[in-house]
This record gives sequence, structure tokens and C-alpha cells, in this order.
Amino acid sequence: MLAVTPLLQAADIRKGRPESVDMSSERLDRIKPFMQAYIDDGKLAGVQTLVARRGRIVHFESMGTLNLDTGEPLKEDSLFRIYSMTKPVVSLAAMMLHEEGKFQLNEPIAKYLPAFDGVKVYTDKGLVDTTHKPTIRELMSHTAGLTYGIFGNTEVDKMYRERKILGNEGPQTIEELVNVLGEVPLLHQPGTRWRYSVSVDVLGRLIEVVSGMPLDEFLDERLFTPLGMDDTFFEVPDDKEYRFGTNHRRNREGKLIVTDRPESSNYTSEVTLFSGGGGLVSTTMDYLRFCQMLLNGGELDGVRIVSPKTIETMTLNHLPKGEKSGYGERPGVAGTVGFGLGFGVTTEPPLTSLGSKGEFSWGGLAGTIFWVDPEEDLTAILMVQMVRNPYPLRAQFRTLVYQSLTD
Repeated sequence: MLAVTPLLQAADIRKGRPESVDMSSERLDRIKPFMQAYIDDGKLAGVQTLVARRGRIVHFESMGTLNLDTGEPLKEDSLFRIYSMTKPVVSLAAMMLHEEGKFQLNEPIAKYLPAFDGVKVYTDKGLVDTTHKPTIRELMSHTAGLTYGIFGNTEVDKMYRERKILGNEGPQTIEELVNVLGEVPLLHQPGTRWRYSVSVDVLGRLIEVVSGMPLDEFLDERLFTPLGMDDTFFEVPDDKEYRFGTNHRRNREGKLIVTDRPESSNYTSEVTLFSGGGGLVSTTMDYLRFCQMLLNGGELDGVRIVSPKTIETMTLNHLPKGEKSGYGERPGVAGTVGFGLGFGVTTEPPLTSLGSKGEFSWGGLAGTIFWVDPEEDLTAILMVQMVRNPYPLRAQFRTLVYQSLTD
């Protein structure tokens, strides 16, 4: 057993020798220099990678810079904008309320959020009635007919942009967001197509209505505190701001530039819109605790969050028969990736990468990703802060993780 840092002791998920869980130290050691090359070439500011198997951390490396302005190095407890990796967290929180009988998955969203009562569907021939009212299950699987407004140029996407659905000038709370969305038609009939969307932001408001608590308070009281996720929040506390770094992108010349700074970030100002679709800041260790709970069937360190049956339901493919998620699909291998309730799910053994049938995963706008592989009893997390990341970092990390398995 390797030495355990105070940070890892506090997290109660200990380090272990890779060989003790049938992984190769020598092969895992390929990860750090591979990622470091991106930093040395000026392509990325910093990268953090973690691999855990059978409940033991076998690889945890921090490389490069946390803050490109100050040169502060990336550390184990650095805070990251996880963007859409918020979605699995909020989806799991909703299922906690489902377990308590507070709602049923096939109930209409409008039963709890009246703004969606009477919503129409946009077609080339005008607005038409929905074939059925969009349901909570469709909301969680991105099949309710909503969109994002930034990944397409349909008439509905344009309406989202006109109403400033995303951005500081738009709605200031998720209640306001839901009310605005209720005025915009759906992109397609509910339950027929997969479209990545603001669905989980709407789900966050549903959690507030059903629980009677603001989303941030519900997550903190019911999920983060029980799991020991002390560094996960919508708003970075003042005393933790020094652990929060810069976000980046490439300019036209290919140079890495800063797009968001801790001192002026929305994440360090007062947050009033608790985005269930992309608003959380977290650490790699905190997110590992969430992943390990999922891998354990809803329990961690004697604290049960949800039933194993709930995890099983969330990680089934909930897409209509024949529908593709559009996530991870490649020509000739379509149909190997579906979508559950909050996660992308691998429905067949992957054909374009190493991996397993039954994996579930998701990533974030700044290049972060996690996946959980029940077949291999493995979870892996990649943290980076670069919007519009042009590099195949996620796929490369996946290969580097799986080539390290020896059994």
C-alpha cells in the first residue's frame, strides 16, 4: 500500500498499488508524460488525471498550471469548472426524490412546472399540438423536445438565442428560465428524438418544486454532505477562491489565452441561477466520491444515497428504438452508444476505442470527462480547463487507462 496523503485520508478512498488491483504501474506511468507534452507544447495550461479500480486509487497526477496569469501550479485539491458533468449529479438528486414517491418518471413535466402546460411543437407548417405532454423521463434523457440554442441553427434554436436562454443577460433564476422556456415551442415531438438540451436545468427547478428547497441547498444537504463532497458548489467560497484557476481557449493564432479569471468569474460572484445542466465547480477527489458511489450501486462508506435498482434504471438506454444519441457515434458503428437518465451509456462493446459494454459517462464544456465501468470495477476522471478543446485528449486518456489493465 502506498503512502496516503492527508487529502486522501479525508476522502476515505485510499491509494493502492496498481498491481494489487491487476493494473500495471509501468503502463499507468505512460499517462503523465503524455499529458505533460500538451503542457510543454503550450497547448494546455494544466491537466489532472485519476484512475481508481476496486475502490483504490492507482493513479492521481497533477500537471501544469492552475492559474495561467500567476503561474500557480495545479494541485490535488484544485477546483475545476465541471460544466455538464453537473448533469449526472442533478439527475441522481432527482432520482432520490423519485425513490421517495415524490414523482413518477412518466408523469408530465407540467404537473409540477405549469409553464410547460400547453407547450407546442415547431414544424415547417407552423405550431402543432404535442402527441403527449413531455414527461420527466424524457426530460432526463434529453428526448423531451428541448434544445440548447447554441449547437444548431433551427428556428427553435434562434428563439432560444433571442430570449438569451444562456448568458448573463437572460433569466436570473431557474424559475425564470423555466417560465421563458415554456413560451418557446419544442424542437420535435416529445419522446421521438435525442437532442442535447437545457433539460437538466429544468430538472433542477423540478427538484426545487418537489422538495421545497433551493437546488443548491438540496444538493448540499442531501448529497454533498452525506458523501463528504465538501468542495462541490455553484459558488466558490471566498476562502477557497485561491484553489480556483483560470479557464482557457485557443486564439486564431493557436495561442492559449485566458477566458475566465477567478477574480471576475461568475462562479466567484453571487450565483442566483443554479444551473443543473452546467453550474457546478468541484475537485477531482469530490467527483471520485460521486463516481465511486455510483459504481457501488448507490452507497459509499456506509452511507446509502439511492438503491442499486435506481442506478440500474439510470444506466439503461432510454432512447427510442433506433434513435442515436449523437454522442460518440462514428460512421459504421452507430448504435453502440445510447443515453440513460443523466449519462451516456455504452450499449455494445465499443468498436472505436478500448472499453466495455455497460460503461456510463459524461463530460464538460472545458474538456473534463469521467466514466464508470462496472465490468472492470473502474472509474477514471480527466480534469482540464479549456473551452472548445480541439485535441483528442479524452480518447487518448481512455486508451491509456485501459491499456494499463492486466486482468
